[in-house]
Amino acid sequence: MFKGTKVSIGPMLPSDGPALFRWFNDVEAAALDLAFRPMDWVAYKGWSESLAKDTTRVLFAIRRLDQMPIIGFVGITNIQPVHRSAELGVRIGEADDRGHGFGQDATRLALAYCWNHLNLNRVSLSTLAGNDRAIRAFAGAGFEREGLARRAAFINGVWHDLVIMGMLRPE
Repeated sequence: MFKGTKVSIGPMLPSDGPALFRWFNDVEAAALDLAFRPMDWVAYKGWSESLAKDTTRVLFAIRRLDQMPIIGFVGITNIQPVHRSAELGVRIGEADDRGHGFGQDATRLALAYCWNHLNLNRVSLSTLAGNDRAIRAFAGAGFEREGLARRAAFINGVWHDLVIMGMLRPE
């Protein structure tokens, strides 16, 4: 488990399953970063069971310091050992928990894991151009805007631009 100033990130627990399942099926939360696609329980179980076998991704639960209930998750995906790169994604599950710096703190912890344990050199991400809260949080964690992918995401019947952000391993 890795501890920050507001949250810790660590392994998923069986008790986290219902919250994750609910968040994956939250239409409003999905609209913040991806097209909604409902996930049934069978698909969810298959996805969760595949995590341990997939060396190209790591998923951490986000918890308030010294509290057990999960409040979100951070995923490191598309881990490329040859290129020493990966992609990062963060979701704070409940709307009431957003905007308190939990995601930014979890991002910093995940980046430290990327540099110190995965020996990565570059981490990138993309977020919707209109998701100012996420853009500010990622910038606050050290990400720099690298570009814009125009009309790259089709969400809820509308095309959206994606802001591409990246961060290189600190010297």
